[in-house]
Amino acid sequence: MGLLLLAYLAFILIGLPDGVVGVAWPSMRASFALPEAALGLVIAAMALGHFLSGIVSGQLIQRAGTGGLLAIAAILMVSGMAAQAIAPVWPVLVGGAVLAGLGTGGIDGGLNTYVAGRWSPRRINWMHGCYGAGATLGPLVMSVALATEGSWRAGYFACAALMFVPALAFVTTRARWASGGGAAGRGGADWRHAARHPLVPLHLAIFFCYTGLEVTLGQWSFTVLTETRSWSAHEAALWTGLYWGSLTAGRFGLGTLVGRVGPTRMVRFCMLATLSGAALFALGVPRPGLVLAGAGLAPIFPTMISRMPERLGASVALHAVGFMVSAAMVGSGALPSVAGLAAAWFGLGAIGWVAVATAAIMLALHEALLRKPRRIGH
Repeated sequence: MGLLLLAYLAFILIGLPDGVVGVAWPSMRASFALPEAALGLVIAAMALGHFLSGIVSGQLIQRAGTGGLLAIAAILMVSGMAAQAIAPVWPVLVGGAVLAGLGTGGIDGGLNTYVAGRWSPRRINWMHGCYGAGATLGPLVMSVALATEGSWRAGYFACAALMFVPALAFVTTRARWASGGGAAGRGGADWRHAARHPLVPLHLAIFFCYTGLEVTLGQWSFTVLTETRSWSAHEAALWTGLYWGSLTAGRFGLGTLVGRVGPTRMVRFCMLATLSGAALFALGVPRPGLVLAGAGLAPIFPTMISRMPERLGASVALHAVGFMVSAAMVGSGALPSVAGLAAAWFGLGAIGWVAVATAAIMLALHEALLRKPRRIGH
């Protein structure tokens, strides 16, 4: 149980970077005399690191063990946040963002693999709920740093200091993680064999759609509400916040019910709820639409991760969980960009219909997955 609590703490803290950068950006941009669009490079650098570490997390677990991967990843994250805090020039800050992304991706892949092989879907839902809590905490940390110290650098130092605690814990407990069962142990299938597993492409496509949809609704809803619905900035920010809040609360609340409802039924029900919420948003009923979509999305990612050892076999899941984390990262960047192109061609109202289409494709992919036999080739 001590390792599970450490996993929860780590997931809170890997959510911090996603929350701090947006609040820090105006001050950061002024420090380096950058154009507004340069924010995209910081986000892309973090995403690149996250993607790369997710792809190789299974191989690193085989070589260094789960504890070794987590210790290395936590040190990388602390180093990346500290490098951004002290960066004298812009390229150093971008390099620090890559390091932080490598760290968060390693922790993400390593802990998802470990918890999926050892604990119930409820526990992994709660762990992902902790990530949402961290992403919510990040803006508060940066706001306090700006208000008290007048510097975005203090906020990054604070995040690095907070992450130092689990980093030290991962280093001192690294041998204990070897006791995890299933996908968490050493050995297992080669990553090439895992990549060729017939069920892996369907999972990749589902996770790509999932995070693409989550980020599309989260990042575009404010713009849609203020520019097409004439909402005030305050009201649009409130309901965008409620969307993220419903996603976080849903992981704690609905995650508790997964054992009673059953993971397959829960994922199917939540995908239907997500599709309904996206449709309401597209049809001009955004308040219930955003909350329903956020709550519907909440348990899908962690519940599907929790089922991978059962569906794919532990040796394949060792690598596949990292693949899914990387696919999710690609989706989080690609689909919001597609939505932006649709808005440029057809108007901002098209963003809601991109969300509807993505939710429908995700549901269809999940139904196709359910028709496949479990653990093909094992």
